[in-house]
Amino acid sequence: MAGNWLLPAETTTSGRPVLRPGEVESSLQPSVDLLNEENPNLPPLKSGLLILTTHRLLWLPNPESTTSPASSAAAAVPLAAVVQILHSKKSIKGMFASPRVRFQVSITPEYKVQEKGSKFTTITLVFRGKSDPDSFVGKFWEAWRGRAWEGAVSGSGSGPGRVELGDGGGSSSSDTGLALKMPVVGLSGILRKEQEMWESTDKSLQDAFQDLNALMNKAKEMVALAEKMRQKLLSGSTSQANAANDEEMGSKEEMQDWLLSVGIVSPVTKESAGALYHQELSRQLADFVKIPLERAGGIMNLIDIYCLFNRARGTELISPDDLLRACSLWEKFNVPVMLKKFESGVMVIQNKSHSDEEVFSRIKSLVQKPDALKTGVSATDAARTLGIAPAMAKEHLLAAESKGFLCRDVSPDGFRFYINIFHDIDPNDAYLVKEYGIYDAWIRAAIASR
Repeated sequence: MAGNWLLPAETTTSGRPVLRPGEVESSLQPSVDLLNEENPNLPPLKSGLLILTTHRLLWLPNPESTTSPASSAAAAVPLAAVVQILHSKKSIKGMFASPRVRFQVSITPEYKVQEKGSKFTTITLVFRGKSDPDSFVGKFWEAWRGRAWEGAVSGSGSGPGRVELGDGGGSSSSDTGLALKMPVVGLSGILRKEQEMWESTDKSLQDAFQDLNALMNKAKEMVALAEKMRQKLLSGSTSQANAANDEEMGSKEEMQDWLLSVGIVSPVTKESAGALYHQELSRQLADFVKIPLERAGGIMNLIDIYCLFNRARGTELISPDDLLRACSLWEKFNVPVMLKKFESGVMVIQNKSHSDEEVFSRIKSLVQKPDALKTGVSATDAARTLGIAPAMAKEHLLAAESKGFLCRDVSPDGFRFYINIFHDIDPNDAYLVKEYGIYDAWIRAAIASR
């Protein structure tokens, strides 16, 4: 097991890593081995997905790989435990071998990776797939030096750099006008004016980017706070369901909707995921749609999911083709959601536990009620019964019609669906009414309405 000497990492049902507050993914590399060449007794991790974040190095097993043992579990190396990143030496032998990246970590006497351990060991990363080790090393250095796990937020309102900028560019303009201004004459005057213009532009850009960085830092803090509040609401909703009244539950649901739309802390991007973009996007989408599907009765239109997902991603928008491709990859992954296409061409996302047979049974019970036998049911009526959107209810009614359960009546008022009584009619004797059948119930309802 990977947990013998590395820290365990938690994953979602779709195989995505569970990130810590403020943790953001930086790079994803496929088919990477993680091993310790100094101690061959430690079990190596073969052909997995390596994810570099601002806080950790995560190794996730590849379920489709035949070289990765079934007992391998997700493992993590905290960047706080990294002591040194070793520079790789270029050699002729290395040109024909898989690229390797080595770094030292602190460990305990029991040979477990830990921050501020008493000993050190070297971990080797072997890149066997189509990856970019040089780009990974650059991002590795950047994440390690950034020390984002310490949670230190640099101040943006004041600092030595800001004071220097203020003193350097505007001393002459802040006077009352009594100071003499050097005339712009000759080549030296043109160069001096050009230098003043560049200094003014540089000051404006630095001020603007300081304000932008402050805004981004605050935005990250707000997203992390919103995620923490949402998790607390979700965990407390079940335990307090009996004690809370309807008004309190309604306010909690509104708060959950608002927090859900705040955003995804670490959205998968093409820059960070590379060739694994659509695979990781598919896993992240499967994790994201769980709560909206539960609120919508287990099924939602693909267009609605597209709007919700893009709103949560903020500026990292995806195209409709990327969404459709990500949904189509769910067949390869063991995720609890699926993409379904109705005969009318409408595509929806639904839970795998959402059974069509159960839906048809509820629709048949609805259309056999006395009022429905007389006037039929509309998509709105079915939506109230099924707890889904009217557009989705209409698709289920059309699917039930194609199965022979319902009949449709098209009028200026729209579609009305009725129970199919033709199954109970004897073609040899159309006037024969079987007792206690659907045909008999329909006739009784028609007589009662007179």
